[in-house]
Amino acid sequence: MTKKIIAIEEANNKVLANLYGQQDENIKLLAKATKTQINARGHKLQVEGNVDSIKKVENCLSLMMDEAASESLNLEMTHIILQGNYESADGSLEPQEVKIQTRKGVITGRSPNQKLYLHNIFTHDINFGIGPAGTGKTYLAVACAVEAILNQEVQRIILVRPAVEAGERLGFLPGDLSDKVDPYLRPLYDALYEMLGVEKVERMMEKNIIEVAPLAFMRGRTLNNAFVILDEAQNTTVEQMKMFLTRTGFGTTVVVTGDITQVDLRKGQTSGLKHVIEVLEDVKGLSFSWFQSKDVVRHNLVQKIINAYEAIS
Repeated sequence: MTKKIIAIEEANNKVLANLYGQQDENIKLLAKATKTQINARGHKLQVEGNVDSIKKVENCLSLMMDEAASESLNLEMTHIILQGNYESADGSLEPQEVKIQTRKGVITGRSPNQKLYLHNIFTHDINFGIGPAGTGKTYLAVACAVEAILNQEVQRIILVRPAVEAGERLGFLPGDLSDKVDPYLRPLYDALYEMLGVEKVERMMEKNIIEVAPLAFMRGRTLNNAFVILDEAQNTTVEQMKMFLTRTGFGTTVVVTGDITQVDLRKGQTSGLKHVIEVLEDVKGLSFSWFQSKDVVRHNLVQKIINAYEAIS
């Protein structure tokens, strides 16, 4: 075992507080991930471990410092850094980096796949974000929709989701149509509330600026000057996917998100998302963004769970 003192003398107290996190939570996560022992005191860190692990701690600390100097470093950001999936905001990015201002602060892609996803949404009218849960597909799409409506680039945000969830159907839920649909759209609501605030979202829904609808109710409509998000698209049928995509009108951006490994359709039904990948893969003007387990920004066990299921599939 080797011991090394790492000095962070260039950091002021605010940056140091951001770096360590509440009760040193960021440093504890760093130590756990690198299998080292880290004792943090003031501007010095005593790191104990093998040579390779200490080198990794130094590399991660450098990236964490970059982030702590510009905003509050949190466990999510530390997790991304430890995955080796982080690019400094000062680096030159290809594609061009997209930054979205919300009431909670600036939202930007953290991993290369997230950066490409945001770039694609801003440069294509119809976009597909495909990958496992927790990779930011829906959250980033909602962020783009919020910016578009606030900048008056579109007149409405339309949130759509198939009403299929682990074998359940709308008829099993009590209440009117709104009561039945709302539980399926909760992830979209949560993202909107975080970015706009509950009161503003409710006012915009009252004025029909934000509209939520089950997929079945989209038939016959043409969607112009709107930002449309179809979430959980793996649970659409082939016919529903075709119907939805052909609703696209002028001045409209469409984002379709889903995880083709978590299809809840009845046995024998083909997922519209799986099918559309094959049908539209050579169509120009569309974008497909692919996410992997390394893009997951939830609890670090989520990535391991996804990898374990992929290994047996």
